[in-house]
Amino acid sequence: MTAIDLNLLTALDVLLAERSVTRAAGRLGLSPSAMSRTLARLRAATGDPLLVQAGRVLVPTPHAEHLAGRLPVLVREARAVLTPAAGDPDPASLARTFTIRANEGFVSLFAAGIVAAITQEAPLVRLRFAPKADKDARPLREGLIDIEVGTTGASAPEMRSQMIFRDRFIAAARHGHPVFDEVMTPQRYAACGHVVASRRGAMTGPVDEALRAIGLERRIVAVVPGFLDALTVARRSDLVALVPRSCLLHGQVAHGQGAAQGLQGFDLPVTTPDLAISLMWHPRLDADPAHRWFRQALMAVCRKMI
Repeated sequence: MTAIDLNLLTALDVLLAERSVTRAAGRLGLSPSAMSRTLARLRAATGDPLLVQAGRVLVPTPHAEHLAGRLPVLVREARAVLTPAAGDPDPASLARTFTIRANEGFVSLFAAGIVAAITQEAPLVRLRFAPKADKDARPLREGLIDIEVGTTGASAPEMRSQMIFRDRFIAAARHGHPVFDEVMTPQRYAACGHVVASRRGAMTGPVDEALRAIGLERRIVAVVPGFLDALTVARRSDLVALVPRSCLLHGQVAHGQGAAQGLQGFDLPVTTPDLAISLMWHPRLDADPAHRWFRQALMAVCRKMI
């Protein structure tokens, strides 16, 4: 591919405006001889004389006159393409739709607060919450979503991420459940009937690994799609639910008579890894001013709510 010197566009624009090699050289900070060489390059590139002598002045050829009408726009566009993006946008005038993919629990607990805070600052912004059936990176890679909320994984190493908060698993059971009658031990915990949440229908996880390490196995009675479903089942039965701490505590405050009401949480009698809840986005959006503002605002809202 033949190399194109975009500086020639600016030079031609100035030459046609000034119709003088000397004046054009002065505007561009070049010597007259350097400007003459630039004009020669332009003539070679376009295959046209562009400016010809008419007495003591230079006049444009018909082709140059045709180019003169297009050059200012071309020069502005070229400069815009090769100039860093503008700084943070004005939220009050930002008109854009942002799509957030998150699980049902996050949407139920945080969406109302996010919508209220974001739209108060940026009234023209629209928010779309997309369901999170899996951790497939394709929607982020193809621009179908702007932000994903959850725990980071190894399936898409190129993704950018920033942690919002740390969470941990706890157990929850209805008020008055016999599980609260005595000190909790791994043995008593394992002996309970359990309800677990899994989008993929998995029956085991880190808790089961910790129990197996000490020779125990819990009895899984039910598997439901989401954590709020697990809380609902636990509230209406003698099953013990395994949920993130934020899901129970924030749900009790935000939902009144919702799934978390009537439940009491307790620490697990075994150690499990913390949950790092993060925002994830594709690197092509990393420097986008509007996206940068949105993820910073989203993070601030979530941290304030937690």
